[in-house]
Amino acid sequence: MEWDQTTVEDGIEEWSRADGNATIRLRRRTDGRFAVRLDRLYQADEDRGYAYEVVETREAAEALVDDWQREATADETAE
Repeated sequence: MEWDQTTVEDGIEEWSRADGNATIRLRRRTDGRFAVRLDRLYQADEDRGYAYEVVETREAAEALVDDWQREATADETAE
């Protein structure tokens, strides 16, 4: 399933999955680290619908976004 970048403003980037059931947001914190969150817009019985992680570098944040996009796409296609 495809992901589209839907927001790029004031240090916040957000991607939405094509079906509209998941979003991923990346933002720079005031301490210079990066926060990344995954929000599935429904709760699955077998897994959490929300994840949040803080990482030290932009590169680590982008890698986490890529990983979560792959995982959320795989979860959707497995259902």
